[in-house]
Amino acid sequence: MYAIVEIAGQQFKVEQGKKIFVHRLETEEGKQIEFNKVLLIEDEGNITIGEPVIKDAVVEGKILDHMRGDKVIIFKKKRKKGYRIKNGHRQNFTEIEIISINGKSVPKKVTPKKEKVKEPEAIVIEEPVKEKKSAAKKPAVKKAAAKKPAAKKSTKEKE
Repeated sequence: MYAIVEIAGQQFKVEQGKKIFVHRLETEEGKQIEFNKVLLIEDEGNITIGEPVIKDAVVEGKILDHMRGDKVIIFKKKRKKGYRIKNGHRQNFTEIEIISINGKSVPKKVTPKKEKVKEPEAIVIEEPVKEKKSAAKKPAVKKAAAKKPAAKKSTKEKE
């Protein structure tokens, strides 16, 4: 079972018991948090898609830690101009453990699979095909042009 949830403006695929890193959330460590912007829930082959979110669906998580990511070096340079800038950045993250994916008031069979209805075999009666006028047109056959003998050069032109 998994769900797609929008957290802090980004979409995450979450499963029960998994840990995810999201951009810093302003809540204390150890507290439980609920995410109600659930976009999709998959449960044993049944998929529920929200329009844009699923009503009454909640994903619960526990905030484990606030941390900073690895340092990213940004280096800009323009050759032959003496322009060099070096910057660094460390993003703030929150580590969340997903406790449960709870689809409240969502029936177990969310989207029943459509059964294929077997259509009775139809008897096909072939009707004679009418020929169109285009059948009268035949592909044009190009005739090779008769070759003319080359003009003989006079001996005066050779000299």
